[in-house]
Amino acid sequence: MKVLITGGASGLGAAVARAVAGGGGRPLVLDLHPPKDDIEHAQADLADRAATERAVHGLAQDAGGLDAVVTAAGIDACGTLGDVPAEDWERVVRVNLLGTVAAVRSALPYLEHGPGGRVVTVASTLGLKALSDATAYCASKFGVVGFTRALAAELSGRIGVTMVVPGGMDTAFFDDRTDQYKPGPDAKLNRPEDVAATVLFALSQPAGCEVREMVVCPSEEPSWP
Repeated sequence: MKVLITGGASGLGAAVARAVAGGGGRPLVLDLHPPKDDIEHAQADLADRAATERAVHGLAQDAGGLDAVVTAAGIDACGTLGDVPAEDWERVVRVNLLGTVAAVRSALPYLEHGPGGRVVTVASTLGLKALSDATAYCASKFGVVGFTRALAAELSGRIGVTMVVPGGMDTAFFDDRTDQYKPGPDAKLNRPEDVAATVLFALSQPAGCEVREMVVCPSEEPSWP
């Protein structure tokens, strides 16, 4: 299985890439930065639609097609709406939502060409439950939820669509935040490898069977339900 993974150089995306490779598949990483592992990849800024489109087409053509796409790339800009610079706020939406859309749109011709194509988007518990000081992230992930549900209806019977809704994960996602917005020392976070296993589960369903939505979070996740 040839799987395009956005954000595949770190965090959940890197865990998905390792899981795909470990299962005998062929991960193809699209990220702003090169992956640490020796994996086929292309570098592009997901906030740049044209660059994203070129990268997807390049990876797909070099691989001789695609079987699936997993949109794991994501960023954040914490703070109140008045405190977060407009450029930073809008970049979150461009990467998380519009980058997801650009990657999926570019991958569709390849997914439709072969049998059993699949799309797995990565939303968030904050795409279903809103919190203060997270307007950019919530707006982007609420958008991913709506996009994915509409896409599933649009592609019904042609391409499988799954939305994974993770809670907090133990990744570098929180590293550049101020202490105010970092998980506390007692926070219980999921390992990205465990969330990646749920992505692989969705990808491994037989033809005609789809896992439409999955919430996967620590058992004491504060943002769920």
